[in-house]
Amino acid sequence: MEDLILRVTDIRKDYGHIQALQGASLSVKRGSITAVVGDNGSGKSTLIKILSGNIKPDGGSIQVGQESYGSLSIKNAMELGIRTVYQDLSLDNYKNSFENIFLGAELTRGPFLDRRAMKEEAGAILERINVAIPDLEEPVGNLSGGQRQGVAIARALRTPGKILLLDEPTAAMGIHESHSAMNILRSLKEQGMSQLIISHNIHQVFDIADYIWVMRLGRCIAGVATADTTPQQLQELILSRENQEVQ
Repeated sequence: MEDLILRVTDIRKDYGHIQALQGASLSVKRGSITAVVGDNGSGKSTLIKILSGNIKPDGGSIQVGQESYGSLSIKNAMELGIRTVYQDLSLDNYKNSFENIFLGAELTRGPFLDRRAMKEEAGAILERINVAIPDLEEPVGNLSGGQRQGVAIARALRTPGKILLLDEPTAAMGIHESHSAMNILRSLKEQGMSQLIISHNIHQVFDIADYIWVMRLGRCIAGVATADTTPQQLQELILSRENQEVQ
């Protein structure tokens, strides 16, 4: 039996008359990179918000490790080791790297901020996840897309986690920046970090993911191991499944 760190079964979520998720089911193997791909409106972002505890589902179950839950709160998700980096990264462009990494959880020494301790710890975290930022005093607004993604990941992993959720980690990045961001995720995998990546770009995640789930209209209509297929075969499978649903 596969060692699964996460299993989502028949998750449903409605917003009035809009069915964002219509029984989505997927799983994530421990230590793997799993991608969820689909067009805008397919339910990907709703799913990641449910897993991070920001939204309560209307039905279904979430299994983390050996325990199953009907829903998660943000506190539950954090306690279970779920860490999330959203598409907008939520960085303060006017603050530097270590200030962003400790944003909302600043270290103090008496009544004062312990900037030295924060800088040292931030540097150690960035080094551990192989993110190179020469000057930690530089405002993050001046950093590259890959470096900014690295700062956001470092903040998420400041307290150790078991699975990292990433919503469109290379959105609005150029080729070089996307390559840098993907290298960070590869490094995390080498360190044993399980990852669930939300993306609209099948070809991009195909190079990094061990498994890909395809979402359409709130459901996972296909799931494949990347080692067993090609991007073209996956596209053909998606088309076949979509035709079956229409029929």
